[in-house]
Amino acid sequence: GLFGVPELSCPEGFQEAQDKALQESEQLVQKACSTPPGPETVMIFDQLSDSLCRVADLADFVKVAHPDFAFREAAEEACRNIGTVVEKLNTDVELCQSLRRLLADETVMSSLDPETRRVAELFMFDFEISGIHLDEEKRKKAVDLNVRILDLCNEFLIGTHIPNKIDKHVLPEHIRYNFTAEGNYLQVAGLHADCPDDLVREAAYKIFLHSNAQQLARLEELLASRNSLAQLVGYDTFAHRALQGTMAKNPETVRQFLEKLSEQLSKRTQKDFQMMTKMKMKLNPHNSMLMPWDHPYYSGVLRAERYNIDPGLYCPFFSLGACMEGLNSLFSQLLGISLYAEQTKRGEIWSEDVRKLAVVHETEGLLGYIYCDFFQRPDKPHQDCHFTVRGGRLKENGEYQLPVVVLMLSLPNSARGAPTLLSPGMMENLFHEMGHAMHSMLGRTRYQHVTGTRCPTDFAEVPSILMEYFANDYRVVNQFARHYKTGQPLPKNMVSRLCESKKVCAAADMQLQVFYAVLDQIYHGKHPLKKSTTEILKETQEKVYGLPYVPNTAWQLRFSHLVGYGAKYYSYLMSRAVASMVWKQCFAQNPFDRAMGERYRREMLAHGGGKEPMLMVQGMLQKSPSVEDFVDALVSDLDHDFETFIMDS
Repeated sequence: GLFGVPELSCPEGFQEAQDKALQESEQLVQKACSTPPGPETVMIFDQLSDSLCRVADLADFVKVAHPDFAFREAAEEACRNIGTVVEKLNTDVELCQSLRRLLADETVMSSLDPETRRVAELFMFDFEISGIHLDEEKRKKAVDLNVRILDLCNEFLIGTHIPNKIDKHVLPEHIRYNFTAEGNYLQVAGLHADCPDDLVREAAYKIFLHSNAQQLARLEELLASRNSLAQLVGYDTFAHRALQGTMAKNPETVRQFLEKLSEQLSKRTQKDFQMMTKMKMKLNPHNSMLMPWDHPYYSGVLRAERYNIDPGLYCPFFSLGACMEGLNSLFSQLLGISLYAEQTKRGEIWSEDVRKLAVVHETEGLLGYIYCDFFQRPDKPHQDCHFTVRGGRLKENGEYQLPVVVLMLSLPNSARGAPTLLSPGMMENLFHEMGHAMHSMLGRTRYQHVTGTRCPTDFAEVPSILMEYFANDYRVVNQFARHYKTGQPLPKNMVSRLCESKKVCAAADMQLQVFYAVLDQIYHGKHPLKKSTTEILKETQEKVYGLPYVPNTAWQLRFSHLVGYGAKYYSYLMSRAVASMVWKQCFAQNPFDRAMGERYRREMLAHGGGKEPMLMVQGMLQKSPSVEDFVDALVSDLDHDFETFIMDS
């Protein structure tokens, strides 16, 4: 069976696994309601969470990644059914009472350890944001809204990827070959951001981002439903609800962070836009006004021209085997951890190129498993991501339930006889996803509810982004980057050039992220919105980003992050700020410092989501960073490294 779950040897098994989980959860609900308040209450709640998550998490992965449609469909159905049960449980008054009795009992509460207390509070928070304190009619409304929101999210997500069609005669003949033909129509499935022809990029931008009434209606209903739900359960806006428990804590802090960052970036961004405009004038004298479809392309041209970083020069040094060796060596020096390949049993994996790694600590033994689903295949989503398939927890019998995760990348399949070669970007992504995996392996909490990456969104990206700093450090890269034919190491100046090239137009790139984050905050802020989502887009784009809005386009309808990161898109920037501070203060001097590695594990990874995120950051940095500190960390990363600059000059 998939992941060694016996029921899942065929798609029908999902029904069986789901029925088993639901039966188990019914028994646990009864047990919770009849148990006197004490630590056991929290334990039962966590078992309940575990029995549902074990099926839901696994199904979450299978529904997007399994090559067999029947499996994907069965998993999708299981996700829906378990999701509905979870929403019902979150509004089950009797179940909530058993937790309330515990939280109200001061004597018992004061005897609990901090992690158990926090987990009890987090479960209570789930009840509250689902409207447990409301009367029956409103509670039912909250459940209905939640279910509707789930459906709208799925529909909107599908809509963000659907190509747009256009009559082929509308486009000049010489650019038609760039798009897929379908009879008299051309299909535009993306922005063609890397295409050197300005006209192709312009056409792709205007067609792919053309407004679509159906998708617009979905977005408007999604934002309105999220707002209704938040207000129903007692929050001013959806953003207030979504930011509870995060590092930022509230929308006001996020706004302050984004405004200050934007202020600090503005001069640098203007400079970047001027450089891109000059380059555009040089290559295309007839039309030198910088447009949104130019930014990704011309920043790439500037990078390549200034630093000659053709990925083809780097790939031979980054074979997949060498990169995995590099990670293994880094983890072993920093954390005393090694990765070992394991044989899989029949039916355990969903594609024969999936590899299973055991994560083993030098004294603590086996910590968990990582399934590496690294290669492209038809129907596989093109995003790199980390999935928790099973969370770690301390079981009733005293054994530890080992965490299981999947790392999904879309690496090209190698030519016969040659190893898989990674571009620098793919290598960095591999390190990034491995950062999530280590968080999952080392966030060995007592409770599954807060294990590994089950922590606030703006903290969850810190371990993964920190790994990017390691991937860009010559001392780390020099340990593994060898030419697959000759064995020669990657020259130091090539690594420096690569790192410096990333700073070309980096302010404008960051400003674009600030724009997306601001837009997300406005959409999830005060309702009813003052204007349509497209008018808000236009206004925010011109004010925050600086490149003109293009009439009849609606980029927000392709903003898939509004689903998983609603009101939390800023998280990427805030996590990067924390990672930058941790790198500079703790690892920049010596990226293999074992004592720092242990401190990092103890202060930041070990707690999963079982400790308030700011307290973890404080423990690591030994001070409490302010919004200004976050902004300074991000902006100082944009400065060129003087030594490299001199070497290259």
